[in-house]
Amino acid sequence: QVQLVESGGGLVQAGDSLTLSCAASERYAVGWFRRRPGREREFVAAITYSGANKYHANSVRGRFTISRDTAKTVYLHMNSLKAEDTAVYYCAAATSNRDLDSAWAYEYWGQGTQVTVSS
Repeated sequence: QVQLVESGGGLVQAGDSLTLSCAASERYAVGWFRRRPGREREFVAAITYSGANKYHANSVRGRFTISRDTAKTVYLHMNSLKAEDTAVYYCAAATSNRDLDSAWAYEYWGQGTQVTVSS
């Protein structure tokens, strides 16, 4: 059973930066999704198993960056945060590098971490 543990969430002000971490028990392709209040879960960013390819949603491109270390941890670096970035952020792991912008591609999910951005 793959375990994913998110950390790094918190309360920040608009314009601040925050980095989320996703510590996995195994190395997989990893994606970040979020659920904003009153909205459906949405794709934020993903990175392939090797780290060679990265994908970011249009809404966060240029502000958020996904990366991974040489082991099993994936990061979501969030800059210039806006109030509309307030959400529960989830990391997810996939055994395939395909369709990483789709939630259905992921077999394992973390519990989520709350990010609140005050304006």
